[in-house]
Amino acid sequence: MGKKVIAKNPKAFHEYHIFDKFNAGMVLTGTEIKSIRKGGINLKDSFVKAENGEVYLYNCHINAYEQGNRYNHEEKRVRKLLLNKKEINKIAGKIKKDGYAITALEVYLENGWAKIEIALAKGKKLYDKREDLAKKSQNRDIARAVKFNK
Repeated sequence: MGKKVIAKNPKAFHEYHIFDKFNAGMVLTGTEIKSIRKGGINLKDSFVKAENGEVYLYNCHINAYEQGNRYNHEEKRVRKLLLNKKEINKIAGKIKKDGYAITALEVYLENGWAKIEIALAKGKKLYDKREDLAKKSQNRDIARAVKFNK
């Protein structure tokens, strides 16, 4: 099968400098995975925390499943992420020592399992954001000029 991207975090690359990336499993209920398969997940304001030797996803919105009736899940509950102990220790060490943050980049399905890509990141300053927007605009103008000249 392969990797099918369900949702991306639009603010992640704009707000942060991304360093190390990790792939983690997610502990979900039945109605949550059904809703994710339909594309009902939003990572816009979500963030990740490492606490007590475990990693959790906060503020991630998963829509209620239509056929879930009374067994439906809470839409913004805290979800545990599944990583190796070695990866968790590496993440926790970087956060304490170097002041990194953990951000969610994308949710995808791999062989039927919902996975999330998280990254160690540092916040960008305002001038960094402006610089990135200027580069993006220049690249867009160059691409238009090349397309127009063909």
